[in-house]
Amino acid sequence: MQTLTQSAAVNKNLIGGAWLDGASVTEDINPSNTSDVVGRFVQGDAAQVKAAVAAAKDAFPAWSRSNPQIRHDILKRVGDEIMARKDELGRLLSQEEGKTVAEGVGEVVRAAQIFLFFSGECVRLAGDKIPSVRPGLDIEITREPVGVVGMITPWNFPIAIPAWKTAPALAYGNCVVLKPAELVPAMAHAMADIINRAGAPPGVFNLVMGRGSVVGQAMLEHKDIAAISFTGSVATGRRIAATCVASDPMKKVQLEMGGKNPMVVLDDADLKVAAECAVSSAFFATGQRCTASSRFIVTEGIHDKFVDAVTERMRSLVVDDALKPGTHIGPVVDESQLKQDMSYIQIGKDEGAKLVAGGERLNRDNPGFYLSPALFTEANNKMRISSEEIFGPVAAVIRAKNYDEALELANDTEFGLTSGICTTSLKYASHFKRNAEAGMVMVNLPTAGVDYHVPFGGRKGSSYGPREQGRYAQEFYTIVKTAYSFDLNEPYVPKAKGTQ
Repeated sequence: MQTLTQSAAVNKNLIGGAWLDGASVTEDINPSNTSDVVGRFVQGDAAQVKAAVAAAKDAFPAWSRSNPQIRHDILKRVGDEIMARKDELGRLLSQEEGKTVAEGVGEVVRAAQIFLFFSGECVRLAGDKIPSVRPGLDIEITREPVGVVGMITPWNFPIAIPAWKTAPALAYGNCVVLKPAELVPAMAHAMADIINRAGAPPGVFNLVMGRGSVVGQAMLEHKDIAAISFTGSVATGRRIAATCVASDPMKKVQLEMGGKNPMVVLDDADLKVAAECAVSSAFFATGQRCTASSRFIVTEGIHDKFVDAVTERMRSLVVDDALKPGTHIGPVVDESQLKQDMSYIQIGKDEGAKLVAGGERLNRDNPGFYLSPALFTEANNKMRISSEEIFGPVAAVIRAKNYDEALELANDTEFGLTSGICTTSLKYASHFKRNAEAGMVMVNLPTAGVDYHVPFGGRKGSSYGPREQGRYAQEFYTIVKTAYSFDLNEPYVPKAKGTQ
């Protein structure tokens, strides 16, 4: 087992089954305590991307035609080890990214569940055999892997997102080159080590840590990468899509990008449920989730009571070191993200919204990037804090006259990832599920939180390409083939009754 090295030793890239030095070295800093170095990690370059793609291409013919039981067994071993080490890995995740330990362990469990689910999919991949409209022909419809898949993953879910891309790719017979976010290399490195020791043949899974402008760009430009799966910002996603379409040959592309997710609260809502859904959606995981709700659209009759209930619940939240028992909200991931959050808080004030709670940088025992969750009222959809993704613990309350206006405001966004409603009315809940312009809809639940076996993705500016997770993942990681065969023997056709 490759153990994370926290001394002068350096954690390396995995290419063709070997651990290799990179072009340079960077330190992984704990956002709860900036004097704590989680580990030292290599930074790859274009040459290492080239080597990783070559290794993946060489491994693809055998892996793509391997017995599905072999792939099942490898993925199951990966899932079993991640699950067995959930406490250790969860603590490491919290140390490197800033989630609380409970959230870190939860994410690790999610990653294990994903690998275990797709271990089963290895032996469940099915096709169709259908009759032709022409006599004597048979038709088979099957799925085949796309080839070498490049994956570019974000910092906010350091193992869950790499897992939900890697597991289906391997299950369906593809080979992988993974570039994790620079801020969180430790969890991707741990996952790579587990996959390597689980028996994946050399080159089937490759890890190239490094800068997006170097490693990511080299992946986009490499002709032998058949598909790119990316999770990150809208601006970067659009550039990736344009590059993939313009490349020769064209690359298949899957994008998960931003969100400005609404939560509608109607007059008939259970106030306690609504307040808890709001706080959980907006502030847990330090608001650093693409599915977080940052717009609370609240009808007149419950508006003031809702604001009071949310601010009261916010007062009970403990912001502190992610590893400390009793912490509800950890730090922001780094100084750059903290500055962005603080900038938006000032923008909200300048736009005329009222800051009713939080929004202050906090000092704790250790130096870190601590921010008290911020809640604005008197906001509207035209404000930047209500229309642009902040990606931090900042939320705004927007008044609505009634359900119809609330639905209109909820849909008035360039994004469409998740959307939620709190109501005790079956009529409004049913109508909202049908008419909310989002890929995922929640009723009396936080907007963040999707099971591992169901499709994940949105519409409009939030997502592009096939869905991730569950069986829908096969739409991206496989290609459909239609095959005809002709029976050289003359087909037998029964004669109708009464004929000779």
